[in-house]
Amino acid sequence: MGVKTYRPYTETRRFQTGLTFEEITTASPYKPLVEPKTRISGRNNQGRLTIWRRGGGHKRQYRRVDFRRDKVGIQARVVTIEYDPNRSAYIALLHYMDGEKRYILYPQGVKVGDKLVSGPDADIVSGNALPLKNIPAGTIIHNIELRQGKGGQMVRSAGGAAQLLAKEENYAHVRLPSGEIRRVHLECMATIGQVGNLDHENVTIGKAGRTRWLGRRPTVRGVAKNPVDHPLGGGEGKTSGGRNPVTPWGKPTRGYKTRHNKLTNRFIVKRREKK
Repeated sequence: MGVKTYRPYTETRRFQTGLTFEEITTASPYKPLVEPKTRISGRNNQGRLTIWRRGGGHKRQYRRVDFRRDKVGIQARVVTIEYDPNRSAYIALLHYMDGEKRYILYPQGVKVGDKLVSGPDADIVSGNALPLKNIPAGTIIHNIELRQGKGGQMVRSAGGAAQLLAKEENYAHVRLPSGEIRRVHLECMATIGQVGNLDHENVTIGKAGRTRWLGRRPTVRGVAKNPVDHPLGGGEGKTSGGRNPVTPWGKPTRGYKTRHNKLTNRFIVKRREKK
C-alpha cells in the first residue's frame, strides 16, 4: 500500500497523488452481491433539493456489505480484496464454510487465505467480530454497533480505529476517532482491528475534475452571491460579509451547535476534542 505521484505534464498534475492499490487482488466484483445504485443528486422522495452541491459523478454499482457479521461460529476464508467506489475503505470477500459469500470491510493486516469467524468464542484477531463483552479492554476495534443486531454504524471509513477503554455495568466505554468517549451496550458487536487503506488521507485530489468524478459539485461562497440569494451577498466591490458566518437561511455556522437529540446525551461520556 502506498501513494504514487505523476509526471507533471500539467500544473495541477504536479501535485496530484493517487493510491497504488497494491492490496487489491481483483478488478471485478462478485456479481451476485452487486446491485444497481440510483442517483438521487441530493433530492428527497418528493424531488426537492435537500442536500446542496451533489450531482454528476461516475456511475457506480452498490456492493452489499455485511455490517452485522451475524454468521456466528461459521469459519470463512478471505477470497479477494477489492475496491469499493461507494466508500473510502476497501472490502474483502469472504467464502464461508457453508458455501455463502459475503463482503466485509477490509481490516488492516488481513490477507487472502486468512480464516475469519464471528461470535462470542472468536479469537482476538484482526477481522474477527465479537460482542463488546467478550473483547478485552484496550483492544482496537471498528464497525461498532449502536443497537444490538442492527449492524455496525460507527468507525467504518478508511483508517478508522476506536479503542475499548473500560466496561461498566451493561455498557462499554469506547473512544471514537473524533476523541469522543461513548457508552455502547456490551451486547453490541464490533470487529477487531483497524479499517484498511490507511493511505487514503494522504491522497491529494490535485484538480477540480477529480472532485466532480466523486459527485461533488462546486461550492459558491456566500459573499460572492447577490443579497437575494444569501445574507452575506451584495455590497459594492469585494466585502467580507459584515457579519458572522451564516447559512443561506440566516442560521449561524462555524461552531454553532446543531445537536438536538437529548435522548442519547446520556451515552456520551466525553465530547469530541476540538480540532
